[in-house]
Amino acid sequence: MNHKGTKTIETDRLVLRAFTMNDADAMFRNWESDPEVTEFLRWKTASSITETKQVLGEWVRGYEDPDFYQWAIVLKEIGEPIGSISVVGKNEKLDIVHIGYCIGSRWWRRGYTSEAFQAIIPFFFTEVGVNRIESQHDPNNPNSGLVMQKCGLRYEGTLRQADWNNKGIVDACMYSLLRSEWENTRV
Repeated sequence: MNHKGTKTIETDRLVLRAFTMNDADAMFRNWESDPEVTEFLRWKTASSITETKQVLGEWVRGYEDPDFYQWAIVLKEIGEPIGSISVVGKNEKLDIVHIGYCIGSRWWRRGYTSEAFQAIIPFFFTEVGVNRIESQHDPNNPNSGLVMQKCGLRYEGTLRQADWNNKGIVDACMYSLLRSEWENTRV
């Protein structure tokens, strides 16, 4: 892969960009302190802005590495982040990136997460040289799977007790999209 770092990407309704420390208040208010958002995630609901600032500090330092991808999902209408989308795992030998995302519950079911995910797919296939984009979700969180399907990822199967989140050890529904499949849809 030819890593490019967290490049700014714009869609009709969103700007995907690197986080800054100035995003702490919006991040805490819009999703990190929301237990509905963190229910199926691996990190606990933030109880203070201090916790949010610690996470943001790690992310901001991470931008020094070109293989670090962590976007703020900024809703143009309000001019502040409402969620995040990132590479949560990668395999350099197989040119795979594993995508994770979350968005504040006030913005669920409006297509914002799918719009953000769809925007990073061409970036990874054409600029970074990824061969496979994958993502997974807890079967008890089917709306996350709908995002993946809407973005063209194909369901591969459910891995039994292969993941963990705030619910404990859970199954993982795996989805993927190969560069060749994506290219065929562009013809």
